[in-house]
Amino acid sequence: MKLKELFVSKKGEEVPLWKAAFSMLLTCVLVVLFFWVSLIRIDYAADFSFLPDFRQRIWSGFWMTVLISVASMLLSLALGILSAAGRSCRILVLRYLCSLYVTFIRGTPLIMQIYLFYYIVGTAWGIENRFAAGVLILSVFEGAYISEIIRGSLLSMDESQLEAARAVGFTKKQTLRYVIFPQMVARTLPALTGQFASVIKDSSLLSMISVIELTQAMREISAGNLKLVESYLFLGVLYLVLTLPVAFISKRLERRFQYEA
Repeated sequence: MKLKELFVSKKGEEVPLWKAAFSMLLTCVLVVLFFWVSLIRIDYAADFSFLPDFRQRIWSGFWMTVLISVASMLLSLALGILSAAGRSCRILVLRYLCSLYVTFIRGTPLIMQIYLFYYIVGTAWGIENRFAAGVLILSVFEGAYISEIIRGSLLSMDESQLEAARAVGFTKKQTLRYVIFPQMVARTLPALTGQFASVIKDSSLLSMISVIELTQAMREISAGNLKLVESYLFLGVLYLVLTLPVAFISKRLERRFQYEA
């Protein structure tokens, strides 16, 4: 086998697993080498020996991030469904309220929303639990994006299939169950899975209100021992541990439901 064949694939050819694994490993080595050389160029000697001493705190922050992400994804999914339905509602006030919600949330940064909802809305309504406040804030933010995913899938539904369902005598419930719902799952599941990765990453901003998740835990550790570079490099690795499996599942789902495109 020629050396060139290890790094080049033919157009339309499915890359063998061993070749993909080799290329991915080489890519990771090159990225690590780049950062390692960058540290050498600034004359910085990285020292990760302090991490085992804080393993309990890091583990607690890791699981807090997982809990926040799962709870926020479930609640944001409910908010997204309600918002998508509301934007198609015949009651104009409800329709415009849902439209305003999506426009405002998608048009403003999450960090502003965190301060707005926690220090103003949360204080006004007596929400003192930081975990609950963080989940609510993240759910409201992600719900707007999920609403657009669901709404876009509904708008892309082929009208002829709905007409065919009516022609064979399907009721509205039967049409929803046997025609709309299966297609909605196929169209939205890959995007929703990818959105879960965004929830995990966005949860890091909850450290701004002192929710002791992964980012806040590493921030406190780095403040105590002044190992800022090592702490945040390790933080990035931990987020990759969470997001890479989600990204892999999302890719598999996209391939699984590719026929819907």
